[in-house]
Amino acid sequence: MLLAAIRGVEFGKSMEMVCCSDHRRRQHQCTRIQTLVFPEKRYKNPTNMAFSCCKISPIISFFVVFLLFVSSVQSGQFNETELSFRPDKEAKKLKFIRAHLAKINKPSVKTIQSPDGDIIDCVLADKQPAFDHPELKGQKPLDPPERPQGYATTTGIFEENFQTWSSFDEFCPEGTIPIRRTTEQDVLRASSIRRFGTKIRKPIRRDSSSGGHEHAVGYVTGDSYYGAKASLNVWAPRVVNQYEFSLSQIWVISGSFGDDLNTIEAGWQVSPELYGDNYPRFFTYWTNDAYQATGCYNLLCSGFVQTSSRIAIGAAISPISSYNAGQFDISLLVWKDPKHGNWWLEFGNGILVGYWPSFLFTHLRDHASMVQFGGEVVNSRVSGQHTLTQMGSGHFAGEGFAKASYFRNLQVVDWDNSLIPLSNLRVLADHPNCYDIRGGINRVWGNYFYYGGPGKNSRCP
Repeated sequence: MLLAAIRGVEFGKSMEMVCCSDHRRRQHQCTRIQTLVFPEKRYKNPTNMAFSCCKISPIISFFVVFLLFVSSVQSGQFNETELSFRPDKEAKKLKFIRAHLAKINKPSVKTIQSPDGDIIDCVLADKQPAFDHPELKGQKPLDPPERPQGYATTTGIFEENFQTWSSFDEFCPEGTIPIRRTTEQDVLRASSIRRFGTKIRKPIRRDSSSGGHEHAVGYVTGDSYYGAKASLNVWAPRVVNQYEFSLSQIWVISGSFGDDLNTIEAGWQVSPELYGDNYPRFFTYWTNDAYQATGCYNLLCSGFVQTSSRIAIGAAISPISSYNAGQFDISLLVWKDPKHGNWWLEFGNGILVGYWPSFLFTHLRDHASMVQFGGEVVNSRVSGQHTLTQMGSGHFAGEGFAKASYFRNLQVVDWDNSLIPLSNLRVLADHPNCYDIRGGINRVWGNYFYYGGPGKNSRCP
């Protein structure tokens, strides 16, 4: 495995936690860290067509005219036939889309119009898409499990507001869950209706590098892992192509990195294809066969069981970080419930979002063999050049706090259901001239790293 060499990076020794930010009549809790400033490293055809003339015999001219006539008649017949079938084709396509939407858009007891244009449906918890799964039919969401030992929350956690749809103090009633409504336009944007809501299958390598997908990640491997926790700041990176995305997430991984790969994923992403805009959105994903036929984003298939009435998976996160200004991060915790074996997800400080039932997986029924933290972008190389899609803040790791993206307080859950610091964090950037990463450790942030970049630049053609 090729690993990026990690060198010690000097950062300020004093980092203080400060919580403050008022946003649309809500008191948001954020993390703002002040540090000493060190010198920064900045990295810094019309086509010509030639025509020639020659003499053509009358016989050849006749045949050319005849062939053109026949061709035009046949072409006209074909186009007419094609046009006559097109309405039926479109009707069948629309019928298929509406049938699919009827499966995932469940009847709601309340509907909330989000300021960003989303429609949030409040669906009875036992009527959510997860319970369409044969092994979950007729069941109800499980009660919250015991959290890992060493876990700590802040006071007033349930007064926090992380998402745009609830910024006016309107929430779903208890006993329901908020689900972002999927529209016909959402499905039509997908490259394939059948692949809507899923990741395109790509080669998976143990070092995370694969064609078209570029990463800057910190990871641990070589042990048995039962969960992971981290705080990451949220940005709105530029995504220049509808079929590209930029995300920052935690991966919980097991398998041989072939067709049997199991992953659980959670974080934030900007995906114009999936959502139709450039807002950073909270998302989840899972697969048990390397993205071939199982799994999906959010609640777009049966699998993940949501329990929270306050967090909408797929909804925009608010507020977000600004360059050289306020920094806002979210905490994510994924861990395996020792009692039932399900993998639970927590968002923020104490809000249980829901769980992935253990039967969804093969290798992850037991434990994970690797945990990754970091960023990923799709590089479609339009016009043969590297994409301008940004990762994280769009700035390199060397710019540091308030300028580069970060993950901090990285932890894993051990066999005894205890949160412990990482002991062997490694960092890797597939294409460090385009997106890079720098790790470190200190008393306040524990294990952390800065990462990201602008994509195409003078050193990344």
